[in-house]
Amino acid sequence: MAVLQYKCPSCGKEFEELVKKFDEEVTCPACGKKAERCYSGQMFSATGKQHRGCSGNCKNCRGC
Repeated sequence: MAVLQYKCPSCGKEFEELVKKFDEEVTCPACGKKAERCYSGQMFSATGKQHRGCSGNCKNCRGC
């Protein structure tokens, strides 16, 4: 389980949610619409080195 950051594109509310899986669908606690995951902070490659330009969205990544 992980605590991830989300933002609602409908109302703009930012919040954190405890999820079982990274791709789990999360709804906004304020308006109930589907929220989008926020990517912030430093990203590191599998080798532990900081990677420049990495968005942290591994679904769309071709590898660090």
